[in-house]
Amino acid sequence: MLPRTQVTSNVASGKVMSISMANLCLPGQSPLNILRLVSLQVGLLFFPIHVFGFRMTSLLTYTIKNLPSASKWALRFSVRSLSCSSQLRAAAAAQTKSKKTLAKPNIRNIVVVDGVRTPFLLSGTSYKDLMPHDLARTALSGLLHRTSVPKDVVDYVIFGTVMQEVKTSNVAREAALGAGFSDKTPAHTVTMACISSNQAMTTAVGLIASGQCDVVVAGGVELMSDIPIRHSRKMRKMMLDLNKAKTLGQRLSLISKFRLNFLSPEVPAVAEFSTNETMGHSADRLAAAFAVSRLEQDEYSLRSHSLARKAQDEGLLSDIMPFKVPGRDIVTQDNGIRPSSLEQMAKLKPAFIKPYGTVTAANSSFLTDGASAVLIMAEEKALAMGYKPKAYLRDFTYVSQDPKDQLLLGPTYATPKVLEKAGLTLNDIDAFEFHEAFSGQILANFKAMDSDWFAQNYMGRKAKIGSPPLEKFNVWGGSLSLGHPFGATGCRLVMAAANRLRKEGGQYGLVAACAAGGQVCHRGFIGASGKSFPWKQNKLTQECLM
Repeated sequence: MLPRTQVTSNVASGKVMSISMANLCLPGQSPLNILRLVSLQVGLLFFPIHVFGFRMTSLLTYTIKNLPSASKWALRFSVRSLSCSSQLRAAAAAQTKSKKTLAKPNIRNIVVVDGVRTPFLLSGTSYKDLMPHDLARTALSGLLHRTSVPKDVVDYVIFGTVMQEVKTSNVAREAALGAGFSDKTPAHTVTMACISSNQAMTTAVGLIASGQCDVVVAGGVELMSDIPIRHSRKMRKMMLDLNKAKTLGQRLSLISKFRLNFLSPEVPAVAEFSTNETMGHSADRLAAAFAVSRLEQDEYSLRSHSLARKAQDEGLLSDIMPFKVPGRDIVTQDNGIRPSSLEQMAKLKPAFIKPYGTVTAANSSFLTDGASAVLIMAEEKALAMGYKPKAYLRDFTYVSQDPKDQLLLGPTYATPKVLEKAGLTLNDIDAFEFHEAFSGQILANFKAMDSDWFAQNYMGRKAKIGSPPLEKFNVWGGSLSLGHPFGATGCRLVMAAANRLRKEGGQYGLVAACAAGGQVCHRGFIGASGKSFPWKQNKLTQECLM
């Protein structure tokens, strides 16, 4: 019996594929020609993913064995990444007329007025002495300052987070009060792993679409510098029993049962509760199952860091607001953007599956502190207040997959669903913004999305959806380089798509993000510059799907 490796997807809840390691890397075969599984990771929309059947082992093995010879992926990849900006400008210049609008009859148009975020910082750096609600409060205050929206106009505040601070379990409420919102403004906190702020935004869309609210602030926060570390279960039980003991004898009896191993702490892990497997381990198995090489993963990561540095130098990351950290200097930019070289990246050892794994610290997203917030309104309310919104939020979907075998494959399943709901194809999308948990996860999803075989055998579709063109994909960097505060990434993705559409003159944007538990949020929205909204003379509208 050959050893099997299981594939996990960081984007949606999905089953893991069991594949014989012996059949994965065949001489002469191109890993990227096997299956272009595009794991769309959405910041605003979530999709639960379908489950991979157990038969995937034999099916995928058969496919890998019978694939055509390799193409020069690595060369093509690096060339395309360097020409992104020029291709995008050319595409924008070539666009002369508007595509159809995604507005639906008898449904309120919902818009993103603007959004902000704190600089995303490596955990353990400038934010290490703060609490999560400090970052969330800063994002809310920054949003109020940038938009000048009156606090009493906001009907509701929703925030997403993952590693909850026990003192501020409803961080949305604490942050809202700290930012000066009325104590009459309701606020609640949601958690859905890496798509928590996506959930916050789609909840806001629901509140506005139903007519319950006109103005909602949605956001997310994560502070990995100070995660809750608990006493062991035995120690907690003894402490609770001591608190209930009424006599000295009862207390002494309980204390006599104390053992040194009671002091062993419980540290949170980025692992699935149902499978006890870390996401990095799942990503490593996924990359192996789809024959994504270490070099390809490093190349993609280098692309992300290089594009992020370029966007940073050109001032394109306009959603970042400066933050004066108490007792420290003003923080003005993300600090995880570190372009390296393939030679240096190749020196790193595998981080999860040792010694033969391909996922390393260089091609994985890093633990990050940060917060984000967006102002979402009904279109008529925004216009009445004189705003020129940046984007229409048009549609979204959630999918879930088996958290063992398809943890990170959610975008592959969610993308065709949200596009079909909107009546669009992949070619209609002008800006793709997907969460990059791992290079291998992104590339495996590319392969799946570009595979007729995968579509037919695992998605029940007649043909593939296709993979996003790199010249439209995460061209201002992604989570690998900008950082990934679990609860805040969704809002960053949405604002990146909206800002890109405005700058590039595009109309449709697509946002996707994966999450622990095998879940994915996919969202479509219309990201528009002021000139492109229908209340302007120029009727060109930009729309995005999440």
